[in-house]
Amino acid sequence: MSRLGPSLSARPFLRGPWAAPRGLRRVSVAGGLCQGPAGSGSAPAAGMEELLSRSVPPLPPYETREKAPPPAELRSAEFVRYYRALEAGPPRTELLTRLARDFGVDHGRVAEFSAKVLQAREQQRELGALLQAEDRLRYYLSPQYRGLFQHLGRLEGGLRFLVELRGDLVEGLASKAVDGPHVKEMNGVLKNMLSEWFSTGFLNLERVTWQSPCEVLQKISDSEAVHPVRNWMDMKRRVGSYRRCYFFSHCAIPGEPLIVLHVALTSDISSNIQFLFSQAIVKEVPPLETEDTDKITTAIFYSISLTQQGLQGVELGTYLIKRVVKELQKELPQIKAFSTLSPIPGFTKWLVGLLSSQTKELERNELFTESEGQEISEITGDSTTETLKKVLNNNEWVRSEKLVKVLHSPLMRLCAWYLYGEKHRGYALNPVANFHLQNGSVMWRINWMADTSPRGIAASCGMMVNYRYFLEDTASNSAAYLGTKHIKASEQVLSLVSQFQQNSKL
Repeated sequence: MSRLGPSLSARPFLRGPWAAPRGLRRVSVAGGLCQGPAGSGSAPAAGMEELLSRSVPPLPPYETREKAPPPAELRSAEFVRYYRALEAGPPRTELLTRLARDFGVDHGRVAEFSAKVLQAREQQRELGALLQAEDRLRYYLSPQYRGLFQHLGRLEGGLRFLVELRGDLVEGLASKAVDGPHVKEMNGVLKNMLSEWFSTGFLNLERVTWQSPCEVLQKISDSEAVHPVRNWMDMKRRVGSYRRCYFFSHCAIPGEPLIVLHVALTSDISSNIQFLFSQAIVKEVPPLETEDTDKITTAIFYSISLTQQGLQGVELGTYLIKRVVKELQKELPQIKAFSTLSPIPGFTKWLVGLLSSQTKELERNELFTESEGQEISEITGDSTTETLKKVLNNNEWVRSEKLVKVLHSPLMRLCAWYLYGEKHRGYALNPVANFHLQNGSVMWRINWMADTSPRGIAASCGMMVNYRYFLEDTASNSAAYLGTKHIKASEQVLSLVSQFQQNSKL
């Protein structure tokens, strides 16, 4: 599964590594509301302040809030045209910074009505007076730019534009091109608004087959962030027999995949991606092969990808998995096991960083036992931690049977600790683990040499993990994790954690 929640990665449309076959063109999704004039790639910064003053509706007085004039669609459309005419980069970041800084909350009004709420409480006024004072405060806590976003959301194509705009915000914050409390606050406000607009009641679950529109297949392929699609035959197999592919679309953006889930239908919980793919993705399978339902007892979620950067942090993945489980239970009631085969992004980076810090602080490595260190030294010809770091940063080590054998035990227990013991604010540090544990899954099994692709070796030393969903326990597991930060794990995982605590020192 790909990164989800705050770290869920989204790949832009139409950047796949392969060309479309004859007769199938690549489809632009840049179209939408109020495109700028043909050939326009930039707009002068002069007039930006004037545009914002015209486009951002003033917050009407509290007493007349329900009598405010209807939104001026032309002004909202003008904002869209202006923004899309700006070149990506500094021109857009300047506009976003000005919008966040100059059209936020009126802090003077907030202070005024905060004092009135406190006064109403101190004077023990009747409940109605206190509630009205709180309602006024709540009203003036709303930033002015929120009105612009609301107007844009009502326009045809406006919701798509807001997702694009937040994508620019997310990218700018990640690269530090835009920064500061005002911009972060605006990003949070827009994320919350999108969370409401993209709630489950507005989402449609759609299944992808080889008969789906070419544009949809293209977008599904280009958005695949976990196991890149190599060619059209590869794509055909991923939506064929013993496979399911689903996505969420929005009623205001029909047919547009927002988040995509790939499922493999198997007879057991797969322990490596090579075997899973060989069952029906890499292996030559007749395109019209009829599924033998007697062989299908397990559903493996092996990839989930967000297609729009602007929807990062909006809860879509959890709902998609739950909807797909219900869909599969209806279609194939004999399925008893639901599991993932998930990557472990960040493990190698964490391990190399740990080796570096231990070397600096202790001038020795305490992550491996003495005998393990001796065996590694005999194979590499060097006992220094720097050599071990170079080995782990180079995918070539998997070609050495001796190294693979000697690293098996230590890396398995270190990986178990990384997933189970390393925390961020009390929750699992690894974003994929955190996502599935929040959903109520069990950390079921860590798999050695489960993804021997260059990408898998670089990210997690080739290891993958199964998170298993016991449907009757997901609610209680989720509540325990979110409430007490307790991780439900299998005996295999807990045994590896115990081995780490006995043999490694942190």
